[in-house]
Amino acid sequence: MSFVIAVPEYVDAAATELGRIGSTISQANVLAAFPTTTIAAAGTDEVSVALAALFGSFGQQYQAISEQMTAFHDQFVRNLQAAVNAYASTDAANALAAAGQQVTNAVNGPTQALTGRPLIGDGADGIAPGQNGGHGGWLIGNGGDGAPGAPGQAGGRGGDAGFIGNGGRGGAGGASISRPTSTPLPGGPAGTGVGPGGSVRAAPAGRAEPAKPAAAVATPGSSATVGAAGPAAGLFSGNSR
Repeated sequence: MSFVIAVPEYVDAAATELGRIGSTISQANVLAAFPTTTIAAAGTDEVSVALAALFGSFGQQYQAISEQMTAFHDQFVRNLQAAVNAYASTDAANALAAAGQQVTNAVNGPTQALTGRPLIGDGADGIAPGQNGGHGGWLIGNGGDGAPGAPGQAGGRGGDAGFIGNGGRGGAGGASISRPTSTPLPGGPAGTGVGPGGSVRAAPAGRAEPAKPAAAVATPGSSATVGAAGPAAGLFSGNSR
């Protein structure tokens, strides 16, 4: 696969040059319009008159085609200029996003190194079955949601919220795998912290045996405990998610 790299400055220069060429051609066509479309007959005989009319029609056809080509050329130049503007806007947006990410990394770096938790940012949601959600930033951030449990496994715990934020929701408990009962496994506990805890999601009813807490695989006859939800409200947080 070949790749094309477009430099906005070069494309802009090309669009300007094409526009200049188009203007020159249009001026030449205007100057040539009268002498090529209105041709005087060389004589008064029928042959001379017919030849003059024939060559005049050729000039008129050329002018019609020239007008169409001029319109096409102008549209092409406009599209090229629009592409230049789009490239420039994208470059500016990318530069701004990169600068913002650098500032965020500079702010979060020391806190992450000292505590293992950023100062600003949301926690990641759990991905693997029964995985806990990540904690939000100490200052601002929502806790990530716990992942649902696999069959015979409790759901993951919701991540803790920051000073401003919401605790993550506990993951739903997995379906039971031993006794043919309708008892669902417990959902993971909601995130804690100054922000409100998220709701604990119930597992769907099925064949089941309660799983041990802390994401352990259930065994026949084992009991299960439901994790407690996080605090009801935080200082500057909204409702639970």
